[in-house]
Amino acid sequence: MSRIVTFTEYGPPEVLKIVDAEVPAPGPDEIRIRVKAIGLNRAESMWRTGYYVEPVNLPGRLGYEASGIVEAVGASVTHLAVGDEVTTMPAFSMNDYGVYGELVLVPANAAVKKPAGMSFEQAAAVWNTFVTPWGAFLERAPLTDRDTVLIPAASSGVGLGAIQVAKLAGSKVVALSRGSSKKARLLEAGADHVIATEEQDLVAEVSRITGGKGATVAFDPVGGPTFPKLVEAMAVGGTIHVYGALSEETTPLPMLPMVGKELLVRGYNIFGITKSPERQAKVAQFVFDHVAAGALKTTIAGTFVLDDIVEAHRALERNEHVGKLIVTV
Repeated sequence: MSRIVTFTEYGPPEVLKIVDAEVPAPGPDEIRIRVKAIGLNRAESMWRTGYYVEPVNLPGRLGYEASGIVEAVGASVTHLAVGDEVTTMPAFSMNDYGVYGELVLVPANAAVKKPAGMSFEQAAAVWNTFVTPWGAFLERAPLTDRDTVLIPAASSGVGLGAIQVAKLAGSKVVALSRGSSKKARLLEAGADHVIATEEQDLVAEVSRITGGKGATVAFDPVGGPTFPKLVEAMAVGGTIHVYGALSEETTPLPMLPMVGKELLVRGYNIFGITKSPERQAKVAQFVFDHVAAGALKTTIAGTFVLDDIVEAHRALERNEHVGKLIVTV
């Protein structure tokens, strides 16, 4: 038996309940993990409210990123063994698996061995944070030192990861945050400039920073009614990677500026990377090597225990933190 987190209806954090459930032996291509730490993502908040890229088969489980110790392996699993310390990346549907719990099953191809020098908390904080910008910035359309990158929601875990990955490519980074309270932290994280979008004119500031040219790349998890300002701030021929839809409001598409600037607006997610053995291995090596060298750093904004999962989701949705929220088990 294991204590796991589940929900039977869509709603606020209070719909999350901790229940006792039997966790079966792993199937041929699965492993069973004794969880030590869980990384929280806004995708899981959206999943809980029914506002995600796929509907939930209620009652729902949730959670993509966890670290822990392998307790059992399926008959076909050869790259992992009982006792291995591992970390899981988003490579499955939460309708099939969820890592919010003490003991969980996951597909073996979603788990990799944790480096010995990395804590369980760090290991639960690296995948969405760094894989997401890696795919957009270094694999799909590699950045250069000629690029100026706009990063909305820059204080999130992925936002901080995007700042660091863009700087590795030599690009100029402009972090966007609603207010100025997080400015110092974002500059410390490597941003060259910070724009407080509720206090400053986004378009005018980007024009000033780029000498009137506009930004060449934007990395947007929000959408919503401010999207036209992002379009207006772009350079001719620029690319906007849309990797989330945190705003539940309609996202206008300003057609004339998009056509006039010949912008590329590209939908993006990481599952093509995490579900491909070759690409997964490549990005894992990139993340582990750069974390070990100190070139990429995880920022843990706060920790909660599993019993406080409701409060952890409340904190996730307040958007007051800088970095990644972690639940320890």
